[in-house]
Amino acid sequence: MPIPVTVLVVAKAPVPGFAKTRLCPPLTSVQAARLAAAALLDTLDAVRACPAANRTVAFTGELAVADCAEEIRGSLADFEVMPQRGTGFGVRLANAHADAARAGLPVLQIGMDTPQVSPGLLTAAACCLAEGAEALLGPAGDGGWWALGLSDPRAARLLADVPMSTDRTGAVTRKTLQATGYRVGTLPQLDDVDHYVDALRVAADCHGRFATEVRAQRGGRGGR
Repeated sequence: MPIPVTVLVVAKAPVPGFAKTRLCPPLTSVQAARLAAAALLDTLDAVRACPAANRTVAFTGELAVADCAEEIRGSLADFEVMPQRGTGFGVRLANAHADAARAGLPVLQIGMDTPQVSPGLLTAAACCLAEGAEALLGPAGDGGWWALGLSDPRAARLLADVPMSTDRTGAVTRKTLQATGYRVGTLPQLDDVDHYVDALRVAADCHGRFATEVRAQRGGRGGR
């Protein structure tokens, strides 16, 4: 039976020079885009295997010129796809939550930087929201967060004032939610793939396209 939750993926087209630029160097922009495409596809697979009532992707970028464009387009056919809106990442996140919440269900939002996320972990988080959790935060190893679950989409407006992509993003997000009365539960910590060392660490602990692509690229670089 479907879990009455919307799972929201916030993603960007894996276009060389546009996606995963912090992997360069040592990777080229084309190699970085290939890893981004693999991470996105693995993430979509995990969400597809989660029995959530709704699956949505807030997307930005030109898919037509992205790496693995046709495969991604085929995978996105199983999702409601909507454009990201607004200036600044925090504003785009808040708008994505508001758009996804139109289905009238709690929203569990993730990105495309944690290809190791499993259907089981997403299902457990979705069940927590369906059973009445007000807010859930999945901490990332770099001080940010990889998942945010909200029962009330109005809480997402608070993200517009949270500094993103810092080692304090997770702590500030939690404090901001708590300061406005939300009880915040904690999900397991995962590592984001932001830098090449992150890619190596995540690939060592997971399977799928991302791990396969990392191994292939390392082999092509002589294992360095």
